[in-house]
Amino acid sequence: MAITETRALPAQFIEDLGKDYAKQLTATTAIPVDTSKFAPTVAAQDALQSQAATLAGSGVGSFQPFITAAQQQATTAGQTLGDVGTTLGGIAGLTGAPTAAQTQAYTSPFQQQVIDTTLAEFDRQRSINEQNIRDQQAQLGALGAGRSGVQLSEYQSQSGRDRSALEAQLRQQGFQQAQAARQQDIQNRFGLGQAQAGLSQGQLGLGQFQTGLAGQVPQLQRADISTLGQVGAAQQAQRQAELDATRQGARTAAYEPLERLGFFGQGVTGLMGGYPAQYQFQSTPPASPLQTALGLGTGLAGIFGALK
Repeated sequence: MAITETRALPAQFIEDLGKDYAKQLTATTAIPVDTSKFAPTVAAQDALQSQAATLAGSGVGSFQPFITAAQQQATTAGQTLGDVGTTLGGIAGLTGAPTAAQTQAYTSPFQQQVIDTTLAEFDRQRSINEQNIRDQQAQLGALGAGRSGVQLSEYQSQSGRDRSALEAQLRQQGFQQAQAARQQDIQNRFGLGQAQAGLSQGQLGLGQFQTGLAGQVPQLQRADISTLGQVGAAQQAQRQAELDATRQGARTAAYEPLERLGFFGQGVTGLMGGYPAQYQFQSTPPASPLQTALGLGTGLAGIFGALK
């Protein structure tokens, strides 16, 4: 008994499209996708970020020189204060009524020479005057002998008193000069003590300034590091965005043939009537090569199932 087989075949152009689609799918999926072209990459650290990191590393302990300088200034100030104490101690020893030794210490070493020279000149002048008296009385003869003795005695007594007064005057002048020199020494030492105290305060102030710098240096460095880091991070983010855009473009270019073939297969399925679209496409994020291949395989199975 003859068997009659009846098959419902699609239109020739649909069958031709299905065969063409099968050939393209086979050829396209046979080509491996070079994923290295759109492998994830990370933008390198920006130069400003590197500078910030270097500054952060070199800035550790950068305040120490200022602390050391402040300590040195404090030590120097302490030594200067010690000198002030010594100077003031010397002044304290000079206050009050001067002793004979203190007066002698300020007496000119040439005072006695001045006194001796002045008295020697006084004695010479006295001898000359005594001789003049004798000469005058000698010219008067015997009548003036008595008066000559009296006059000479009175002159000698008066000249003795004058000599003592002159010596006392010279010594009083020397004493006053010694007193003035002592007072000037006290004032000089007091002025030196004030100058040393002022120097000590200046040194302490410099030490405080150095300490202040030690606190400001890290703050300024942190501000620089923050600024460099922020600007560098912004530039790094820009380069990362550029790399991501390039990566996305490479990915789109790599999968474009598969996506185009998927649209082609979807159109063929639609012409066959009643077959739902088996190809699905998502642009964000792009489908993986495995998902695309599976989608295309499903579409092809639907087409060939319809042809049978």
